Amino acid sequence: MTVAVIRFGGSNCDRDALRALEYLGIDAEIVWHADGLSDDPSGIVIPGGFSYGDYLRAGAMAARTPIIDEVRAAADAGTPVLGVCNGAQIGSESGLTPGAFTTNRSARFQCEPVHLRVENADTPWTDAYEAGEVIEVPIAHGEGRFEIEDDRLAALEDDDRVLFRYCDADGGVTDEANPNGSKHNIAGITGASDTVAVLMPHPERATLPDIAPTGGQGILKAFE
Repeated sequence: MTVAVIRFGGSNCDRDALRALEYLGIDAEIVWHADGLSDDPSGIVIPGGFSYGDYLRAGAMAARTPIIDEVRAAADAGTPVLGVCNGAQIGSESGLTPGAFTTNRSARFQCEPVHLRVENADTPWTDAYEAGEVIEVPIAHGEGRFEIEDDRLAALEDDDRVLFRYCDADGGVTDEANPNGSKHNIAGITGASDTVAVLMPHPERATLPDIAPTGGQGILKAFE
């Protein structure tokens, strides 16, 4: 069983994701979007980058490619699906998760380490952590601000579908710790099923101990 890491034209974190998964002992392969998925992937990663150059809206064009129909079908069958950064934008554009990601409050691209507080530790993506635990994971995005209508935001909160919030090193969820202006400091959420998740920070860049903190390992261990 192999995790499929989908590559679009403009993806630039597919190899990072592949290397991180392999470091954790998880079998994975890069799949060119036009080739489609294998019959039975054990998981799916939609990685970061700038699919189709982020023309129109970030993730909008990739979300309308045929492979995303296959991703939806796999997700409906219970296959774990993770969208990271541009993959999160694709996930929201395709309806895998609610809300949208738009231009950072700063109106500039930001690449920096951030702290995340684990909000719900009872999901495949977070059961390696404790609720309230703080991890360090980098961001690299220009359109990472999470927006959603107030009633749908309330539903997300009520259903415990918020995985992570931006916070300070002590776990304080403050406006100063919010790098992009996301509503309620939200950094990652699940879909209707908790086997589907999107997040803007990059866990694959916080997995290998020789290059960065390893706070992202627990997220990718959902594919074990």
